Amino acid sequence: MTKITVAKGDGIGPEIMDATLEIILAAGAKIEIETIDIGEKVYLSGNTSGIARESWDIIRRNKVFLKAPITTPQGGGYKSLNVTTRKFLGLYANVRPCLSLHPFVDTKHPKMDIVIIRENEEDLYAGIEHQQTDEVVQCLKLISRPGCEKIVRYAFEYAKHNGRKKVTCFTKDNIMKQTDGLFHKVFDEIAQEYPEIENEHWIIDIGAAKMADTPEAFDVIVVPNLYGDVLSDIAAQIAGSVGLAGSSNIGEECAMFEAIHGSAPRRAGQNVANPSGLLQGAILMLQHIGQMDIAEKVQNAWLKTIEDGIHTYDIYQEGTSTQKVGTKEFAQAVIANLGQKPKQLQAVEYAEGAQMYLPKYVRKAPAKKEIVGVDLFVHWSGSQADDLAAQVSQLNHAGLELSMITNRGIKVWPEGFPETFCTDHWRCRFKGLGSSAQIPALLEKAISQGIDVIKTENLYEFDGKAAYSLGQGQ
Repeated sequence: MTKITVAKGDGIGPEIMDATLEIILAAGAKIEIETIDIGEKVYLSGNTSGIARESWDIIRRNKVFLKAPITTPQGGGYKSLNVTTRKFLGLYANVRPCLSLHPFVDTKHPKMDIVIIRENEEDLYAGIEHQQTDEVVQCLKLISRPGCEKIVRYAFEYAKHNGRKKVTCFTKDNIMKQTDGLFHKVFDEIAQEYPEIENEHWIIDIGAAKMADTPEAFDVIVVPNLYGDVLSDIAAQIAGSVGLAGSSNIGEECAMFEAIHGSAPRRAGQNVANPSGLLQGAILMLQHIGQMDIAEKVQNAWLKTIEDGIHTYDIYQEGTSTQKVGTKEFAQAVIANLGQKPKQLQAVEYAEGAQMYLPKYVRKAPAKKEIVGVDLFVHWSGSQADDLAAQVSQLNHAGLELSMITNRGIKVWPEGFPETFCTDHWRCRFKGLGSSAQIPALLEKAISQGIDVIKTENLYEFDGKAAYSLGQGQ
């Protein structure tokens, strides 16, 4: 018996959670349920996180969390509980299977069967943003080696554990050579440890286009956080419907399982919502806690129900569907099919076996780190880079010299183009720095000359290799 935490959520959440629990319990799931309140009611009670402290304690104690969709109130001040939960609990891997149910659910891709494994904790989802000038705001994209190693290894172990043949990495490292470049580099390193599994890399834009056009060309896809968020919703939709997809969020200690769709408050209380997405999340949960036989029984019964044409309104099609049913009736149909298998759709067989091998991250020996320069980010409302260069060059001292000015990453000095549009946010690069102790003096001179420095970024070499980007056009 495994104790799990359940949150029924908002909108259609309570209805689809009741249906899901009814199905898995009828199938013999060996679970004990502890229920918590999260979401809109908690937000509106004055808790801007949407979850009480005692609820966190219950989730952390039980380790397994089955969550229905929640509603985040509109307006400022409310943080996404989904993102918060993933980060607080270290749920670094988001796993979303996307399977075509052709011809019973309408899709242009009848052979689609892919799994998207999305890094869940970092990238732009760190949510570190600042307004720096009147015209420019920034968002920091943070990619770490531990984050890359954990998610890439998870993808290869998932493929190995589930009999998958290929893992594909999507990045944009032709542009973001440091951040996405690290993700790609780690992918190539870890791929060498799995010679039996094919590996490949695509640039995200053409890779996403290929997936949308020919998803059968892919098997397991591993991606950084933001790309994964976009890609997994696209994949679920082109497979048939976002409403049919569930996901797991896996960490070293805890795991959360959910539908990928929202709370749909306009459909609440009408007994029309499709519980399939949350049911798919529950099936992933059953696999996670080792109840493979129950997961297999439920999945095959669900496939049989879809194949029988017993459909909720969202996937109902004249000529294909045989019966339009509500939430409760769909659950009863799945229960009636427990112990049966589909005839046209591919029945599943979940093999009992050892847990996936996921070693703890081991920190590498530090590289030799040397500071070689500093970027000063300056708020300046002029328009001619030569004028700014003349002013900022007065900060040169002790071998430290202005070498470049960029605007939104584009080199505008020296030898900039007059056609380049510039905002009031400028990066002034100083090279020749021998020690970080020189930076305070540089800033003092800038302040004395009325130069508005809004940020500094040190320029380093690691083991003699430059670890900073060039200006576009350099």
